[in-house]
Amino acid sequence: MSRALAVFHGRFGRATVYQLNRPFNVHAHREGHLIFHVGGTPAQIDVCDRRHLLTDDSVVAVNPWEPHNFLPTDMDNGAIFFVLYVNWEWFAPSVANANGLRFGSTCFKRTPNLRKQVRHTAALVCGAPSLSSLDNELRQLIDICHVESWQQSAPAQDIKATAAVTDFRVRKSIKLMSECPGAEIELDTIARESGLSRPHFYRLFRIQTGVTPNLYLNTLIMEHALDALVATEAPIADISVDLGFSSQSAFTRFFAANVGLAPTEYRRAAKVLRA
Repeated sequence: MSRALAVFHGRFGRATVYQLNRPFNVHAHREGHLIFHVGGTPAQIDVCDRRHLLTDDSVVAVNPWEPHNFLPTDMDNGAIFFVLYVNWEWFAPSVANANGLRFGSTCFKRTPNLRKQVRHTAALVCGAPSLSSLDNELRQLIDICHVESWQQSAPAQDIKATAAVTDFRVRKSIKLMSECPGAEIELDTIARESGLSRPHFYRLFRIQTGVTPNLYLNTLIMEHALDALVATEAPIADISVDLGFSSQSAFTRFFAANVGLAPTEYRRAAKVLRA
């Protein structure tokens, strides 16, 4: 069974250590995303339709809004992964740019310095860190990964920053979805209210954002779910209703398919580090 060994929310984003043995659905995040294998059997990660092997010698980096999923190789015992979800606003000023956090390659090797930093930071996350100590260590780890991802990227590789959404109809659809994201939202209605036919809406939305409307909406729902689980004491049944799910079990299936854990397990492990 997948379980959370440590989950910390802070101004940096989220720092987590999971034991995972179940596949995820294809999903995305607003944040930059770093995945480290720290124990057990390797796993496979699909990012933008390309498969990468995640071992203790490699790092998988996912840029904001890049569709990805997780495929374990040991469905019985699983393996342990140290996972960071990094708010782009928090990224170090020395490497920030107008488009926020971006990594140069999706899968790259761990150098001796990076290997040492991963071990040290993962141990710190599992050891109930203070905000100041975790901030410092995470910033060092993210900086090293950012530099290595570009140094190890192929010279001919064309990595494009996420372009701004320029079409006013897509911007309107995003505004409508963001105002009250929920599982009950009908995307056909969003398309109509944005002045687009259904086929045109789906095609234009993907061109403008890089993801489908369904995946974008699921990301918004997950963000609200995580906030509700960590920042409130509301019963999970109430959170399910607030997010438009027909039942708590439907919400649990959705959450587990996107996080790998049941919402009760995530809430049990999650802690918030405040300034």
